[in-house]
Amino acid sequence: MFSVLTRNRDFRRLFGAELVVFGSDWFVMVPLLVLLPELTGSGVWGGLVLAVDTGISALLLPFTGTVADRFDRRRILVLANLAAFAAVLLLFTVRSAATAPLALVAIGAMAVAKSFYSPAASAALPNVVEPADLPAANAISGSTWGTMTIVGASLGGVVGAIWGPYTSFAVTAVSLLIGAGLTATVRRPLQAPRTRSAPPTWHAMREARHYIAARPLVRALITVKAAAGLGNGVLIVFPLIAQLHGTGVLGAGLLFAVRGAGALVGPFVLRPVLGRRSWLLTCLALSMGLYGVGYLGVAVTPWFPLVLVLVFVAHFAGGANWTLSNYALQSEVPDGLRGRVFAIDMMLATLAIAISQLVATAVVDHVDNRAILAGCGLVTATYAVGWRIATRKLTLAEEPRKI
Repeated sequence: MFSVLTRNRDFRRLFGAELVVFGSDWFVMVPLLVLLPELTGSGVWGGLVLAVDTGISALLLPFTGTVADRFDRRRILVLANLAAFAAVLLLFTVRSAATAPLALVAIGAMAVAKSFYSPAASAALPNVVEPADLPAANAISGSTWGTMTIVGASLGGVVGAIWGPYTSFAVTAVSLLIGAGLTATVRRPLQAPRTRSAPPTWHAMREARHYIAARPLVRALITVKAAAGLGNGVLIVFPLIAQLHGTGVLGAGLLFAVRGAGALVGPFVLRPVLGRRSWLLTCLALSMGLYGVGYLGVAVTPWFPLVLVLVFVAHFAGGANWTLSNYALQSEVPDGLRGRVFAIDMMLATLAIAISQLVATAVVDHVDNRAILAGCGLVTATYAVGWRIATRKLTLAEEPRKI
């Protein structure tokens, strides 16, 4: 499976750039989630940071997906990295409770950049690999987020604990410049040649909505990621759970790191399913349910090592869920619509995340943290059951569409 990395220079560089982008994201987020409660004395600010991060993406993705289908995707990726670099510099001004709102501005600007980056990167992947390599490339690309959540979260926690959060911010800024350089050197075009001129933005968005509305299978696939998204409010209490167990900033880093480890391992373990397309829908439902059950377990265990194991299991399922649904969409949706469809897919996921995190933020100072964990787990598990019942008559063809 990994031979696609050694054989394909352009995929290797695109993959490397995504490693940098996702690692930088968490290298900022973990120290910031610990810094803000220290400056303000409240867990609400950390929740607001996460909600701003996901909420802005949810609002922008329908538009940015259209941009990914209309313009040069390489240029979009490079400019998004440079914009995120500029936003990180603002975090150096967050030094007191009075300047805490500037963290929201900086994270919001980074979220705007990611909103342009994500659909363009997902839509570009099938253009840099051969069709036979797409399942392997998806498994490897699907591990990007998990790999760099481990590295970014764990190193971000360690660097933040030893040298302070501002050192983490500096490393992030340099990394984003490296990511822009890697993307700029990809030689293959990141979109197929267009046979007709690009439609106006609003017409393009309507075209994507009509395409999805006419295809029950695509509708089902773009609602998959929302299951884990609705359970994502658990992130709000990660730093507080670490404090509860007496592990502090290093414990928070470990929680985010094992979350990434699960997301890393999941795509590789379930890689064979990508070759058995008839199994995909069932595996998607099972992965959603396992995520929910994992956090129900976290809510009741008193031992921090077992908490780490259960977080790993939950995000093993979440990582598999993300990769399986991405592969199914990439093989079903034509290139000319892929950016817009992926944008809607990610919009629904990030909107679900934002809702979950806002609800958790609203109650975090008033409700036992374990109740938040249990509630998030129960919502995801219930969603999984309902989704599978609703999609029980749908099937994926054994061969991907010729697109």
